[in-house]
Amino acid sequence: MKHLYKLLAVVAFFLLLTPATSFAQNVIKGVVKNSTGVPLPGATVAVRGTTTAVAADDNGQFSITVNLEPPFFLQVRSVGYKAQDFQVLTFQTTPLELILVENNELAEIVVTSRRRKELLQDVPIPISVVGGAQVDQAGAFNVNRVKELIPSLQLYTSNPRNTGINIRGIGSPFGLTNDGLDPGVGFYVDGVYYARPAAATLDFIDVESIEVLRGPQGTLFGKNAAAGAINITTRKASFTPHYAFETSFGNFGYIQAKASVTGPLSKYFAGRLSFSGTQRDGLIQNVRTGRATNDINNIGFRGQLLFQPSDKTSITLSGDASSQKPDGYAQVIAGVAPTLRPAYRQFNAIIADLGYSLPSQNAFDRKIDHDTPWRSGNKLGGVSLNLDQKIGNGTLTSTTAWRYWDWDPSNDRDFTGLSVLAKSQNPAKHHNWSQEVRYAGDFAKNLSGVVGVFYLDQIVRITGTEESGSAQWRFAQSSTSSLWKTPGLFEGYGIYTNAYIKSKSAAAFANVDWTIAEKFHIQPGVRINYDKKDVDYNRVASGGLQTTDPALIALKNGVYSSQAYASKADEKNFTYNITGSYRPSREFNAFATYSTSYKPVGVNVAGLPTVNGQPAVDLAVIKPEKTKHFEVGFKSSPAKNVTFNAVFHNSDIKDYQTNVQSPELGVNRGYIANAEKVNVKGIEVDGTIQATKTLSIYTSVAYTDAKYVKFTNAPLPLEETGLTNSSNQQVAFKDVSGTALPGVSKWAGSFGGEFATPSKFISDNTKFFIATDASFRSTFSSSPSPSAYLNIRGYGLLNARTGFKTVHGVSAFIWARNLLNTNYYEQLLVAGGNAGQYAGVLGDQRTYGITLRYSL
Repeated sequence: MKHLYKLLAVVAFFLLLTPATSFAQNVIKGVVKNSTGVPLPGATVAVRGTTTAVAADDNGQFSITVNLEPPFFLQVRSVGYKAQDFQVLTFQTTPLELILVENNELAEIVVTSRRRKELLQDVPIPISVVGGAQVDQAGAFNVNRVKELIPSLQLYTSNPRNTGINIRGIGSPFGLTNDGLDPGVGFYVDGVYYARPAAATLDFIDVESIEVLRGPQGTLFGKNAAAGAINITTRKASFTPHYAFETSFGNFGYIQAKASVTGPLSKYFAGRLSFSGTQRDGLIQNVRTGRATNDINNIGFRGQLLFQPSDKTSITLSGDASSQKPDGYAQVIAGVAPTLRPAYRQFNAIIADLGYSLPSQNAFDRKIDHDTPWRSGNKLGGVSLNLDQKIGNGTLTSTTAWRYWDWDPSNDRDFTGLSVLAKSQNPAKHHNWSQEVRYAGDFAKNLSGVVGVFYLDQIVRITGTEESGSAQWRFAQSSTSSLWKTPGLFEGYGIYTNAYIKSKSAAAFANVDWTIAEKFHIQPGVRINYDKKDVDYNRVASGGLQTTDPALIALKNGVYSSQAYASKADEKNFTYNITGSYRPSREFNAFATYSTSYKPVGVNVAGLPTVNGQPAVDLAVIKPEKTKHFEVGFKSSPAKNVTFNAVFHNSDIKDYQTNVQSPELGVNRGYIANAEKVNVKGIEVDGTIQATKTLSIYTSVAYTDAKYVKFTNAPLPLEETGLTNSSNQQVAFKDVSGTALPGVSKWAGSFGGEFATPSKFISDNTKFFIATDASFRSTFSSSPSPSAYLNIRGYGLLNARTGFKTVHGVSAFIWARNLLNTNYYEQLLVAGGNAGQYAGVLGDQRTYGITLRYSL
């Protein structure tokens, strides 16, 4: 509630921005009919963006007075028919004839994934689409919520920086993020590439649609998308005035306010300004401070200025800024694994010696006593300039963008109330600019497609601090020597890091659709990549007891040591794909694709493991990841108002880039390395049914089998920490070939439906609705190497909502997420140092509330 007045003030500010331009009055006359020419009495005719509306008479005829100058839209609705907008370009004396079609057919979804508007069922690519209305009504205000609707999409986040987006289990290493690694899933908003996965944790602002493309998409998008792409389209500035205001209230002090205003600024200019603010109290109680943590404190805006001098030219200047300042992303100890270290190095023995006990043995009591504050300051934003120029039978598009990301964290990496790691923070600042130029359209009678070039220049600067507290000596103790108890030896001792990564990416890409016969298409695509990365890493170990005693210095160096290295790498690569599609009828579209993809070289900027006391600099740069992929599938409409789609996919990945867990504190809990070979294959099925005019149903199921075919230098699982060989030498790696990749459930699915019926007692355009959506996933591993302890059991979630909705006017509905109050983990994470304790990222408990929306 602390910022409620600020949110309401912003909404009031949007109201003040509402255009108040007045124009001469004009009368428009016409008739509303159905597709067979029968008049529709009582049909509602409204001027979009205003309160002006009339009802057609018994002969379907209407007369409406308009205070706008063209162009504008008339919105026409009638019970049992699809609502439709008709654009008025000029005033005319002859009556208009407006035709509505019956609303008993399944709506056809339009996508832009191939850089041109096409029907979803026509595109020979596995695509999942979530519309803006579904996003709003389902409360899916970021990608973390959308993943519940799309079973092939996985997102894991222990905080915004440590966010990974995967499609079919591949894309980003599971676990902690390394800034030196490129995401394998492209994240695009209005054609602009977002280089940092932290963008996925921010609130959606004014979303029109979300398209999730599964499988390599490098020949369609500027930045390489080795595993797939998320293509988000926002609502555009319009010359037709439109205003929308929304507020939601829920348990745990949940408040969300949204506002959006668009309209003409002059004959050739239009603008759009959108705002979103979300707040919620914490869901985990810190018994030490008496405060709840893991709250939400998000605010963001998006602005657009459209210049449209003709119907062939459109220039849009866009800007956005988002900020998250939660007291949160705390993790709760979920269990303790016995390791192979001596008894005195086991977690329970350590905390017993320190006279400490956990506040709860059950993570779902949601209690912590952490002494280091949790902070996850996350700011993203940028500006872009987009030009669309129609040339011939296509459109030339130029997109120039500059973006930033500022990350300001504080973490309690030991997950206890003991002062083990007094500070653990890795602030980062990222800036990038990008340029994409492409042409999409018809090249010849039987040839269409897209061709383009792309350039990205980015830099990341990291200033990290990790500092020991008074209890560090006992957790770090690796012998029975009394020197470990030396007062003040480790207190304040830590590492202070300065690092940067400079990277450049350039590419040329093309993808065409060649109609070689009436029902058969060939779609080849090519891509040429160039990537260059420079890394400079420098950390200094200092603090703690100042001593010249070699034995004490050796103990300190065994915990933290200075480390510095510089490296660079560049790589050229050629990838391609070819798709064949056969469409014997409008109801069936079969396709097969073979493609190669490439993920650039990676650089480690979180510290390297040591060999004989020296950093293993050969791990500073890791090999690029290369994929050979094929898939076979079909899209069909086996009956009227029914779709049924299926696809089989297989990916063989060489030098798979993965996150490797290290027991060394100075490695910041992990580094990236290559697994020799990985295979991912599976089957995906989805369908929709418009059962009646009032009932629609959807379902989607994915089976995924993801394995390390060969990974001989994998890290030890937590319980094998301390393993030695027959010569009593420490073992650091093991062969996990044939085991499952982390983060991938064999089975995942989502299903739901909506019943919506007209409620004319409220208004002609209002519908009463009841909707549910459910998702499930089976057990999956939360460890880079399979562990008996770090497995997350399968779970299911049920969400529901009911109320009244309308496209224009007042909507109100109540909603509940995780209706059955299921306890589940999103992730399990090993504490720094591998003493045995591991923590869980908890899924939210049941939340519920009410949403009020007004749209004009």
